Amino acid sequence: MTGIVIGVIVVALILYGIAVYNGLVRARQLVQEAWSGIDVQLKRRADLIPNLVETVRGYTDHEANTLREVTEMRARAQAVPADDVKGRAAAEGLLSQALGRLIAVAESYPDLKASTNFSQLQTSLETLEGEIQMSRRYYNGAARDLNIKVESVPSNIVANMFGFEKAEYFEIDDPADRIVPKVAFS
Repeated sequence: MTGIVIGVIVVALILYGIAVYNGLVRARQLVQEAWSGIDVQLKRRADLIPNLVETVRGYTDHEANTLREVTEMRARAQAVPADDVKGRAAAEGLLSQALGRLIAVAESYPDLKASTNFSQLQTSLETLEGEIQMSRRYYNGAARDLNIKVESVPSNIVANMFGFEKAEYFEIDDPADRIVPKVAFS
């Protein structure tokens, strides 16, 4: 009788271990899927930037520094390996800042603002930025779920046995990006 009870306990522990392992695999796959979604959106943005830069360049030849900076930040962001979440987040943050400066420069040119091509590109970029934010939130949620499983008892035992690691969050590193803009009505 004791042997049967011990056998049942061992089988229950094995089944529990399998269930925990499968949950960790699922969580890791969701993180990878979410990162793939971010990567696709960032690639779309990188493909859109040359068109935006060329459109602005046609109107603002003397704003070469801003255009060069956007181009350099795009190249830097694309050079970061796809699996380097922290490096990619930093590079994409710099690219976002450069794009913000490019749009600010463009606002100074009424002819450019009136250009249908520029308006369409700007709208596409704004839409894409929103999609990147949604993808980032999804990725960070998947990373959070995996991290909870990797750190929580008893799933952390299985995670350590099979080499599951915490996922990095896709975060903004520049404190200036976190500052809330001031709104003043005069």
